[in-house]
Amino acid sequence: MKSSMKLSLITLTLTSLLSACGGESSSQAAQSTSNAPKNIIMVVADGMGPSYPAAFRNYNDDPSTPLIEQTIFDKTLVGSSSTYPASGFETTKDEQGNVISVAESLSNSYVTDSAASATALATGVKTYNGAIGVDVDKQPLATVLEWAKSTNKKTGIAVTSQIVHATPASYIAKNESRRNYDAIANDYFDLKIEGKFKADVMLGGGTKYFLREDRNLKDEFVASGYQYVDSLSQLNTLEPNKPVLGLFADVSMPVALDSSDKTHLTSMTKAAVKQLENENGFFLLVEASQVDWGGHSNDIAYSMAEMVDLAATMNFLYEYVQKNPDTLVVLTADHNTGGFSIGHDGIYKWQPEYLKHLKASPRNIAEQLANNKITIAEVSNLIGFNLNDTEIQQLADISLVTNNSEDVKVLSKNYYKAVTNIIDNRTSSGWTSSGHTGVDVPVYAFGQGYTEFSGFQDNTDIAKKLFKLMGK
Repeated sequence: MKSSMKLSLITLTLTSLLSACGGESSSQAAQSTSNAPKNIIMVVADGMGPSYPAAFRNYNDDPSTPLIEQTIFDKTLVGSSSTYPASGFETTKDEQGNVISVAESLSNSYVTDSAASATALATGVKTYNGAIGVDVDKQPLATVLEWAKSTNKKTGIAVTSQIVHATPASYIAKNESRRNYDAIANDYFDLKIEGKFKADVMLGGGTKYFLREDRNLKDEFVASGYQYVDSLSQLNTLEPNKPVLGLFADVSMPVALDSSDKTHLTSMTKAAVKQLENENGFFLLVEASQVDWGGHSNDIAYSMAEMVDLAATMNFLYEYVQKNPDTLVVLTADHNTGGFSIGHDGIYKWQPEYLKHLKASPRNIAEQLANNKITIAEVSNLIGFNLNDTEIQQLADISLVTNNSEDVKVLSKNYYKAVTNIIDNRTSSGWTSSGHTGVDVPVYAFGQGYTEFSGFQDNTDIAKKLFKLMGK
């Protein structure tokens, strides 16, 4: 980001950031909506197109009963959302995935990335793919989290990615590119609302972006009154009514299948809610970040384990709303990933039972194979079902030619593809893409004001409705 832009963003005030929306003063606005929920919990399931919750229903089914049981997603479905980004722009990336240019395009791409969609969900404004909290002219936008902070609510984020990843960043930071992780981390400390930090609770991964050679943001937060934790077990020891920075991994959290806590998003969400509760209410962003990453890898075992964690989180929130009816919960996806299909190649079945007994993620299994830590025979134990002769031969055909580290990486990649192919064939899972697709995504809501989100809407409408419910 250019230094002049950076300086202007650091000196933003609440008035300059929000005045473009024509809002009232925060005290007047907070009183203007009688139906305003005290607490708002916005949940984003990254990459969760409509086939993922449908697959979870089948995964969750009790086979001893004739009907397929409803899930928390079925009970709370209220509508759908379009996700397309702003037209007129396209991003160019280098081989490492870094955005190197944003140029005019002749037509709308119709397919969004997480940054553009998260910015739309956070601000109510369309922008280009790669943008974090800025519009197509790279000007900063006001977010629902920032507005909540301005009305004296506590605010927080709890995510399974690094906390500076596209979705959480779009609610707090302002940057022309989602890849500028260090600058985004700086924004978490430097950009304030009327002198106050934007987030009282920050839980997820991303230690490397806060403990750097050029800056120690962790110490800066601690010096400013934050408590710091680096283990999920420490969530039970948090001091009440004190802000917290919790970083539990160098970059992203481990995948649910490889985590000691298989529902770590649920654990973080419970801790965040407890820490944020106060008489003025709170705004919490929760992201099931890695449903998307399973989709990118065409790894249904990965995505389904993340859906299990998401469902546990939503069940907790549903119970919370029963006890706290002045709370609103909204769940949607930023986009669909992978073009996942329930059934493939004309096979009229889907068999999720093959996903229920994995002791490690497919990528973990592949890495162990590549490093000669397990035998092919031991794969059956980790994958949760006995491999047949054809599947054993598929793995046996993959061999290491030399012993250099680059070949180990290639070998691991080949094993990973083989393991996911075995699981796809066993379950009859299909894929159309390793990227995003442009289909509409489901919207779920419950609690005070939930009817606002019924029917079809655009992703920008979700932010606009949240602003409205908060009196803006």
